[in-house]
Amino acid sequence: MMTISETEKKQLGAIRHQIDSIDEQIQVLIAQRAECAQEVANIKTQGGQVEAVFYRPEREAQVLRDVKNRNNGPLSDDDMMRLFREIMSVCLALEEPLRVAYLGPEGSYSHASVLKQFGSFAHPYAVSSIEEVFKIVEKGEANYGLVPVENSSEGVVKQTQNALINTPLKITGEVELAIHHCLLSQQKSLESIQKVVAHPQALGQCELWLKNNMPWVKIEAVESNALAAQMANKDASLGAIASEQAAQLYELKILEARIEDRSDNTTKFWVVGEEETDISGQDKTALILAMPNESGALMSVLDCLASRKISMKRIISVPSNEVKWDYLFFIDIEGHQNEPNVQAALLEIKKQTSFFKLLGSFPTSPMS
Repeated sequence: MMTISETEKKQLGAIRHQIDSIDEQIQVLIAQRAECAQEVANIKTQGGQVEAVFYRPEREAQVLRDVKNRNNGPLSDDDMMRLFREIMSVCLALEEPLRVAYLGPEGSYSHASVLKQFGSFAHPYAVSSIEEVFKIVEKGEANYGLVPVENSSEGVVKQTQNALINTPLKITGEVELAIHHCLLSQQKSLESIQKVVAHPQALGQCELWLKNNMPWVKIEAVESNALAAQMANKDASLGAIASEQAAQLYELKILEARIEDRSDNTTKFWVVGEEETDISGQDKTALILAMPNESGALMSVLDCLASRKISMKRIISVPSNEVKWDYLFFIDIEGHQNEPNVQAALLEIKKQTSFFKLLGSFPTSPMS
């Protein structure tokens, strides 16, 4: 057993005393920040206003960007931003605890993205389908909803895409989550598993791994990976593709970790709500278009962006449900709808389209 010299004890004691002093200062400053948050709430609600908006995603994005720019280590930018995310989360809870609907149950990747975007002091509200997320927010039973939009290897999430066409809700935020799948079960070996259950997107993301490592197994798609973990908790013959958190929640063994076919597997989620966001300085705008079926129609729309040096971040075409062989285009562009050049481009595009829907402008997240 190693012994510590008197010199080392004195050095450690001095450092620990310094840490205690710093902790005291941090605690005082956090309390002061919380008092400021309460003052903000008082200002917003003075005069009996009951519809005050407490959560401002553009403001939080600006704060986190400043945290990232100020950071000089030794903590990583992401770790430092996570600490500040939690401070903002608890301070916001003093103003108004946020209720956020997501595709449950607890332990799903959507649940993890809620915590990443809103912090652990938000109130996650699990629902049974992506469509239900939109309905819950539209009815005012949750302040916001969080839905998966696109996966880096499996592409768009059709349920979200379809819901966005008709919802009155606006996109107010974006969060990307690295997805690392685990194979969970009550069993101790792969050979003992008869069927693997998971969300269709997860099955697609692990397709090659399943073929190479479990070619005998039956596959069944279910509504969420967390639900798959619940099923495996009740049926010992099942294996579930889900997160490490789900293994802990539903008391399952992790037989294999990181079974996704691509190591950079990432899912993009959007936050939907009733309010529009203001300009944050680094924003994106999302819209849905349909164009007349004539030569050069799409090129003409894209020229409205190119002539103003507006970068298009994403374009996806899907068949229209209204007219055979017609297509809807989901487009994300750089900039905010209230910036003059973006505003002018959108007005010009709207004149050239047979269907135009502005989904919203939202800050790009500084957190990777």
